[in-house]
Amino acid sequence: MKIAIAGYGVEGESNYRYWAKDPSNDITIVDEQLVPKHPLPDGAKTLLGPGVFEKLDGFDLIVRTAGLAPYKIKTDGKIWSATNEFFAKSPAQIIGVTGTKGKGTTTSMIASIFEAAGKKVWLVGNIGIAAIDILDQVQPDDIVAFEMSSFQLWDMERSPHVAVVLLIEPDHLNVHEGMEDYVRAKGAIRRFQTDSDVCIYHPTNHFSDEIAHSSDQGILRRYSIPDDGGVYIKEGSFWQGEQIICSVDALQLIGDHNKENACAAITAALTCGIPTEAIEQGLRNFKGLPHRTEFVRNLDGVDYYNDSFSSAPAATVAAIRSFTQPEIVILGGTDKGGEFNDLAQAINERHNIKELVIIGEIKQKLRDELASYGVTAQMTIFEGKTMPEIVDYCRSRAESGDVIVLSPGCASFDMFRDFYDRGDQFRAYVQSL
Repeated sequence: MKIAIAGYGVEGESNYRYWAKDPSNDITIVDEQLVPKHPLPDGAKTLLGPGVFEKLDGFDLIVRTAGLAPYKIKTDGKIWSATNEFFAKSPAQIIGVTGTKGKGTTTSMIASIFEAAGKKVWLVGNIGIAAIDILDQVQPDDIVAFEMSSFQLWDMERSPHVAVVLLIEPDHLNVHEGMEDYVRAKGAIRRFQTDSDVCIYHPTNHFSDEIAHSSDQGILRRYSIPDDGGVYIKEGSFWQGEQIICSVDALQLIGDHNKENACAAITAALTCGIPTEAIEQGLRNFKGLPHRTEFVRNLDGVDYYNDSFSSAPAATVAAIRSFTQPEIVILGGTDKGGEFNDLAQAINERHNIKELVIIGEIKQKLRDELASYGVTAQMTIFEGKTMPEIVDYCRSRAESGDVIVLSPGCASFDMFRDFYDRGDQFRAYVQSL
């Protein structure tokens, strides 16, 4: 088979390894960079340079990397992906989780609960290992917990047995052709479900509801409310119907958004028959993920939190609502086309926002947008270009009892390699003080 590996980053390397296992495959690496970010295999065929994704006629299969939009590929062959390949070949039950924020935490929480029940769990997607790298190890009795971004779902041809659809708000609109395209991509997690499948979805979010009702197949369950058989919170405990599951104190994460995430994760676990004892233990075992409202340290009475993963305004809303102490919030970065009206409303609702320190390419636009929505909290456009400068300024403004939160609500690529680099630099510098 004549195969084009379209896009050669981390996922492209995985794709090449996987399809190169069959010596009968004729593989070409295709990338718009004349020198791809990752080293090319010795002897590999290449097609490199601007515009190459529009010149792929003659290939039987084009395996796109997740971030490459299908509409950018011009070919008379079949467009495919590692995620499609995994779903087509995996013998195990798959629990897929999507949403604008919280999908990594929820997927990991699900994995922790199933592991506490003695199951062999594969945590895959952006949060775990590349699914295709472990495909040949997955057994029929295993569980796959799959975090699914809109990029992975774009051209999916199958849906998971259990689909979890969290809160969806505008994001990645600099890559998607618009909100309709973004929601349509997310909707593939539900689109191909059958009558034996289950969709667990957010109780109030319009886009989540739209996805849930895009098919009349399978069972629908909302979480965080007493209806529909999902898990909700009452009197300090998680409940399903009239059955108490465990105390909310078992959850090791801060914030109401993580309580919602837990409701979704527990609903998925109960759907698959996991006992309540394992659910409680799984919640206690899961301490959270790096860069998600991650506590770094207390210094001079000030708590420092790394929430660098918040690259969309909705995620920053969840972060700032997690604290009651006076907050100094680091915002800004690269514009992804997000809308900031909900963030402005959340800031105005809080009476503990001490200062917004706005950084990055978007700083003037973000400050003006927040002001146009009536934000009255102090906003400082910070011209510093390095994380030590940013932290030092925030530290100079903080008093004992305050919280300094890196929760940018924007992409990182103007000043940092990615959100990992942004958070790692924040954590490392704060720990060095």
